[in-house]
Amino acid sequence: MIPEIGTHNLANREKWLELALQQIPAGSRILDAGAGELQYKRFCSHLNYVSQDFAKYDGNGNGSGLQVGGWDQSRIDIVSDITSIPRPDSSFDAIMCIEVL
Repeated sequence: MIPEIGTHNLANREKWLELALQQIPAGSRILDAGAGELQYKRFCSHLNYVSQDFAKYDGNGNGSGLQVGGWDQSRIDIVSDITSIPRPDSSFDAIMCIEVL
């Protein structure tokens, strides 16, 4: 039996993230690196939000994790490897990188 470690803390993690993002000054440019389906864009309405992802995940996985069976990355702004984002240094005031590893 595989324990469900970390699967019951979503509300606390999201509240912490929402509060942290509120501390970023309005109008700042933020990169959501590994944005997936842009699930945290909703906390960035006061920011200039830019999403990045490699956009190759299909949501199917191998059946052993929390895969969802489908995945929509059609709204990604920058499709690239996370280690080589095609933007100049200092292009963003903040970077958000959540649940990438």
